[in-house]
Amino acid sequence: MSPFRLDNKVAVITGAGSGIGRSMAEVFAANGATVHVLDLNENAARETVALILEQGGNAFAHACDVSAQAEMVALMDKIQRQNPISILVNNAGIGFVGNLEQTTEADMDRLFRVNVKGVYNGMFACVPHLKANGGGVILNTASVASTVALADRFAYGMTKGAVLTMTYSVAMDYLKDHIRCNCISPARVHTPLVDAYLAKNYPGREKEMYDTLAKTQPIGRMAKPEEVANLALFLCSDAAAFITGCDYPLDGGFIKLSAG
Repeated sequence: MSPFRLDNKVAVITGAGSGIGRSMAEVFAANGATVHVLDLNENAARETVALILEQGGNAFAHACDVSAQAEMVALMDKIQRQNPISILVNNAGIGFVGNLEQTTEADMDRLFRVNVKGVYNGMFACVPHLKANGGGVILNTASVASTVALADRFAYGMTKGAVLTMTYSVAMDYLKDHIRCNCISPARVHTPLVDAYLAKNYPGREKEMYDTLAKTQPIGRMAKPEEVANLALFLCSDAAAFITGCDYPLDGGFIKLSAG
């Protein structure tokens, strides 16, 4: 029996309709969890669930706006009534390219609503249930931008820094409730969002620009979504029972080796 199994555990994953979140949902379900797939795009959430069901897993799709607290609270209450929640993964997030002067107030508000308030709402809605259930695990998706400066990522870096410090605070405040809280900080990950960005901004030069971006990682390539998902699986499993209040860079050496 693998030490990373999630049998009899109920996992809620936001932003699981595509990319990293979809890979997390598939990996968790393949390892025994019942997965509740949350996404703003209900069709995308249903596609993830269909993939899981085809692979013999168990999953449910929910349309949800993580920036709306009342909506998140109502949905967590509904899921809890079906089966006690064991794991919350706050993965939903959006990106933005721009320095201070290129970031409008509307840009800042949108990023804050999703990347900061969305994580807060997820934890606010779920922590009371985890306490009632005798404990559980929260995992947040942060970024290398949480701890190092990236050019033209002013607002995005701000939001991911907030995710990191929220992670630390929740880990400290809920030790006595047996709730572990950690975060993963990926560097560039090859998701459909990357391909869409390249197609929009570099038409006809997609491969050239992809290679350029990939080579900014010291290891020489972007991460794969399933590599993030495998780390998430470990951190949400009982094999990581002694780990809380930690940030895990998954960055191909970016933070420590880029200057070398």
